[in-house]
Amino acid sequence: MKLKVEQLAAQLNKSLSPLYWICGDETLLCQESADAIRSNCKSQGFSDRQIFTIEKGFNWENFSQATSNLSLFSEKTLFELRLNTAKLEDAGKKAVQRFLDGANPDSIVLITSPKLEASTFKTKWFKSFENVGVVVQIWPINAEQLPQWLKQRLQKNGINADHEAIKILAEKIEGNLLAAMQEIEKLRLLANPENKQTIQLNAKTVMQVVADNSRFNVYQLIDAALLGDAEKSLRILNALKLEGTMPLLLVGAISRELRSLLPMVERVTKGQSINGIMESHRVWFNRKQAVGRALARLKTAQIWQLLKQSKLIDQSVKGLSTANPWDELSSLVLMLCGTKTAIMSDSP
Repeated sequence: MKLKVEQLAAQLNKSLSPLYWICGDETLLCQESADAIRSNCKSQGFSDRQIFTIEKGFNWENFSQATSNLSLFSEKTLFELRLNTAKLEDAGKKAVQRFLDGANPDSIVLITSPKLEASTFKTKWFKSFENVGVVVQIWPINAEQLPQWLKQRLQKNGINADHEAIKILAEKIEGNLLAAMQEIEKLRLLANPENKQTIQLNAKTVMQVVADNSRFNVYQLIDAALLGDAEKSLRILNALKLEGTMPLLLVGAISRELRSLLPMVERVTKGQSINGIMESHRVWFNRKQAVGRALARLKTAQIWQLLKQSKLIDQSVKGLSTANPWDELSSLVLMLCGTKTAIMSDSP
């Protein structure tokens, strides 16, 4: 069965397929589709998850043994095959076919790959997969589709935007959906400080809130802190302060980063390799150095302490504490860098 990305949710609500293949080069939509499948599998009792990164020289016997060694009392398992190329070698085709022939209701395979060539869809082996599984072919959002896509995403975040506001946002992100989601998050945090259920957004507000990428260095701040570069981190933080960046935006971004680090740090404490952990959590290549250093340095208790301090900063921004948000942010950033600093006040 071949589906469009917007049809996937309805299919998942009906029943789970033994095989899902997500293919495409639109990173955000591919990630979201895979996450939807993982979430649905988990809700239906697939508590175990095994990930295989398919690179040149991969031993397909490892996959075949994993899928065939499940006993009557084994946990329901989601097997992920992450292809780095759009081609599946013969050994891989045979291994996946053996899995499908086994028809084990307690196992599901999720394949993710770049965009497939049109000729692939016409091959006999692919049609056999398609007959029993679900293929989600993800296409990039074109310029004509982008305004409607942005409108829907904004509404999901409680934002009603007028035509001009959406037009400005579309021009800024230039088709980069990951950048679009970052900008929507900025708008949600900065244009809605009172956490209203729904906010109205016009062109003027967008112009005020959405800064140029050359000035918006929140993610540069986070990476510098993960690398442990205290001097650079404070320099970026001070620049953001001078540019008028809202503290709420910074603490929100840092908190999200900490929450994403937490499960990875827990796996490090169990003796798993940092490179393997980053691969399974799909850390982007250009962030592996920063994240890797943080994983080697931070402990679980430190992450929880940093999250606690983030919450206190959030309270100070909202006027629930007399602490200075920028002073507390400086301390938080230094703590994330690994620099010893005085424990921030935790008084309400």
